[in-house]
Amino acid sequence: MKEQHLMSEGPLLDEKGNLAEPGFAYQLVKAYDRSAIKAKKWRIKEWDYYFVGNSSYGVALTVADNGYMSMVSVSVLDFITRTERTVSKIGAFPMGKLGLPASSKEGDVVFEGKGFSFAFRHDGEKRHLVCQYSNFAKDKDFRCDIYLEPTCDDTMVIATPFKKEAYFYYNQKINCLKAAGYAKVGDKVYDFNQNSYGVLDWGRGVWTYRNTWYWSSASFEQNGRVIGWNLGYGFGDTSAASENMLFVDGKAYKLGDIRMDIPIKRSGGDDFMSPWTFRSPDNNIAMEFKPILDRHADTNLLILRSNQHQVFGLFSGYIMAGEERIEIESALGFAEKVYNKW
Repeated sequence: MKEQHLMSEGPLLDEKGNLAEPGFAYQLVKAYDRSAIKAKKWRIKEWDYYFVGNSSYGVALTVADNGYMSMVSVSVLDFITRTERTVSKIGAFPMGKLGLPASSKEGDVVFEGKGFSFAFRHDGEKRHLVCQYSNFAKDKDFRCDIYLEPTCDDTMVIATPFKKEAYFYYNQKINCLKAAGYAKVGDKVYDFNQNSYGVLDWGRGVWTYRNTWYWSSASFEQNGRVIGWNLGYGFGDTSAASENMLFVDGKAYKLGDIRMDIPIKRSGGDDFMSPWTFRSPDNNIAMEFKPILDRHADTNLLILRSNQHQVFGLFSGYIMAGEERIEIESALGFAEKVYNKW
């Protein structure tokens, strides 16, 4: 595995708005300060994204301030019936008005508007997600009330530079958040009180206009052990560190480069619903991913576009936790490919 740079404490950005120290960490050791950014305000992108689920169903919740566009989004996914529904509301030019916290360690995300109310609260230990979205499915409202409690002290943190001056991405993934609570669509209840886990994708940065990313995440119990991972690549300069990390029994294990191989259709293009393979040059990962459900959205506004394939399915194979080989047996997680012009 190539050498990766472990970041030290300090400010995230230098006086020119570039990353002071690209690399990875296990906590938010770098202090994010929106006022230190040198790019235009409408280029700054900040979001909190949660996925909470189990082997039967899941929900995804997003609050984003993407400079020229705000967004709240709810997805409800049923892995038994292989169906999903996603609804979103877009606003214009928030440019920081949502007041998303500068750290995931403290502060609340609260955003309300016509027909929706999102609150991601954090008391220093547990996270409390209370969201409501009117007419989510015809005349049926969505509501959730979910607590998330960490089971692992380590998280995945990475500071990735782009080639363009003053452009960067600062990201934390918090896996293996033990869930308790529920979501409802009308009278239908989705219970997250047993064998349910969540992940937080906390992102702050200034992105280039056109990019593609690959991301995979899972958090689950297997044979009495809590296991999770974050795998990803595709954008920016990752020479200082990858964002690949495995979590087992409350401890993180840094991983090197990986590749997600998506089958190609005979006609060309990605075949997202055929089995993928996950491999690494150092043989620390070898998994097959069998898709169940593709949450696909393609928003094409000519100048702006987001083409997302977030695919949920079952992982089998192994990942190395140091010298220990962790066998993965039909674990539910997701893998995605997203192309953006934004």
